[in-house]
Amino acid sequence: MKRRTFIETSVKGSAILATTGLWSCLSNNNQPPKTAFIDRILPAPKNGGFRDDDYWIWGSSVIKGEDNKYHMFASRWSKDVGFGNWVTNSEVVRAVSDTPVGPYVFEEVVLPVRGKEFFDGMCTHNPRVIKYKDKYLLYHFGTTYDFPQPTKENPSVSGENWNQAWMNKRIGLAISDSVYGPWERVDKPVIEPRPGHWDASITSNPAPAVDPKTGKILLMYKSSVNSKPPLLLGVSMASSPKGEYKRLSEEPVFRFETETNSHIDVEDPYIWWAGDQYEAVIKDRSGEICGEEGGGIHVWSKDGIKWHLFDNVKAYSRNILWDDGTRTHQNHFERPFVLIEDGKPTHLFAAVGSGPKAWKFENTWNMVIPLKH
Repeated sequence: MKRRTFIETSVKGSAILATTGLWSCLSNNNQPPKTAFIDRILPAPKNGGFRDDDYWIWGSSVIKGEDNKYHMFASRWSKDVGFGNWVTNSEVVRAVSDTPVGPYVFEEVVLPVRGKEFFDGMCTHNPRVIKYKDKYLLYHFGTTYDFPQPTKENPSVSGENWNQAWMNKRIGLAISDSVYGPWERVDKPVIEPRPGHWDASITSNPAPAVDPKTGKILLMYKSSVNSKPPLLLGVSMASSPKGEYKRLSEEPVFRFETETNSHIDVEDPYIWWAGDQYEAVIKDRSGEICGEEGGGIHVWSKDGIKWHLFDNVKAYSRNILWDDGTRTHQNHFERPFVLIEDGKPTHLFAAVGSGPKAWKFENTWNMVIPLKH
């Protein structure tokens, strides 16, 4: 593909990069041999994951609890309002399964509405759960707004109100001794936007990982100058869950846009510690990096600041092979999450949907794909 060839040339050609200064992540010829992440993908079980026909279901994060069951933390909001009301009506819930593939069964609302006076008081969305020592940490983003929450009777949200809810997105944290709760919700955002910087608009879509050598928490987050592309990712680090999350770089850790195309960007990272380095899968919004719009890229870093594309960069595709032999092309494959067990990636989760065209869904759910390991 011409697109793929151009990207590989750009990534590997340090002379080009030195001249343009456009891309901040470089391939490293000294990287360890690596099977392409996409080559680990196995057929997806059609009855796996988490569904609820009365709700829009989105973005999952799965952890094995103290009961040896698998607990999925996910976003949901009632179908009494439209899919676009995720920014006003979403809540984080927990579902459970005896196996990683599911099906997962709803158990409880974990982060409900708690009042407009809280930064995450009216909506919680995009959870990421990790174990930190003897605690469970549930990162998410939340928002608040000063208009009534949409209902079945009054589902519409004006553009001005929708933008208010979007611009108020901030990363939050809840802490528990048990996967069953109770959850202590921190009353201040984990990290705030910075007026006048690249991350002036929001802090959103947290991606945490614990370095077992130091016990510190690396947190990647999404932001932008304003509500328009490119979407950019920054990194911070804290010595403890409630500690100060200090930015590790003044600049975003990825810059893919060019002088002629500002829409080459990535979002929705998932990071894990792979024994001697961080690895991540990230959604390639334009497809200019991995060759498929909405596909995924696989990257690595020694310090969480300087990231590199694997030579076999493609992590996943929107073309899905199911365990009954059928194939589908999903309109979207969002919020990738990788279950890590014994240090190895074992399952890939994503939010998907069915419908006539992009962002016009009839149903959404969290699917799961087993991985070779």
